[in-house]
Amino acid sequence: MKLAEMVPSAPEAAPLARLVVQAGVGWAVGGLPQTIGADRRGTDAPWDYLPLLSMKKRYENAGLRLAVIEARPPLDRAKRGLDGRDAEIDAVCTLLTNMGRLGIPVWCYEWMSDFNWLRTDTAVPSRGGSLVSGYDHALMQQAPPVEAGPISEDELWENLEYFLRRVVPVAEEAGVKLAMHPDDPPISPVRGVGRIMRSVDNFQRLLDLVPSPVNGITLCQGNFRLMTDDIPAAIRKFGEQGKIFFVHFRDVRGTVESFVETWHDDGPTDLYECLRTYREVGFDGPMRPDHVPTVEGDSNVNPGYSLYGRLFALGYIRGLMEGVQRDGRAAPVR
Repeated sequence: MKLAEMVPSAPEAAPLARLVVQAGVGWAVGGLPQTIGADRRGTDAPWDYLPLLSMKKRYENAGLRLAVIEARPPLDRAKRGLDGRDAEIDAVCTLLTNMGRLGIPVWCYEWMSDFNWLRTDTAVPSRGGSLVSGYDHALMQQAPPVEAGPISEDELWENLEYFLRRVVPVAEEAGVKLAMHPDDPPISPVRGVGRIMRSVDNFQRLLDLVPSPVNGITLCQGNFRLMTDDIPAAIRKFGEQGKIFFVHFRDVRGTVESFVETWHDDGPTDLYECLRTYREVGFDGPMRPDHVPTVEGDSNVNPGYSLYGRLFALGYIRGLMEGVQRDGRAAPVR
């Protein structure tokens, strides 16, 4: 397994890159290149070759290998099936082609229309006065509908199939894996918008929709914990199919209607057993901590991604990985 960390592509994130390398991390999860400054190449878009090359070299110069791009060109029209979606999908195809040319193996994407992950509170008190995020669906019920209007789950499935039939052949040719992230939270509808990547069965439907070696998943454990009480069973289900391409390693407490994030060592899930199961199914891809607590001395300006909280998460996960390794049934942590 490849222990990785989300490191923004902006040059000002260099201190974070140094910190994670000092913590023993060798793999980066990045976004798209900057369109102004360090990665600017004439009129090139962020998904064009030269900006991606510039970004990749910056990670390498910092001591990190780029394992995943976890950012997307605009896909609002594609998700809703609107005029202009083909141009958006063309941009994704360009991104995948150039990722293949540069040896960037995994693209993490999602199919959440109109908005991405949601929380109703980003400063929930946790252990020792640390801060975590939480979600209460009863409060979200009072939120106004989105400006674009409602969209059904059936429409989202139809538009996803159209998207996959365009991009899967390109990804196959490029040798890039498509890793679908769950809806966060995995509940439907939210503000009148359907959500489809919200159950174990729906993830199997995704894989069967356009069968391909490159059509797979990001197993975000916090979201899957809200879909099932048996995370190891989900790991086996998808891992035995060779469909887990990327892992977000985190935990939550509660139900899909009302939950809070937890410290990595303080949630209801047996994370050690999860790692043993990843080993059992032969997963050797990138895994990163996700949604860490904000701790004393750090800022909550970017909830879930505080600087010091990452150090605890990385150390804890690395310790679990080494424990799995030492029990004689796993390959070394890389």
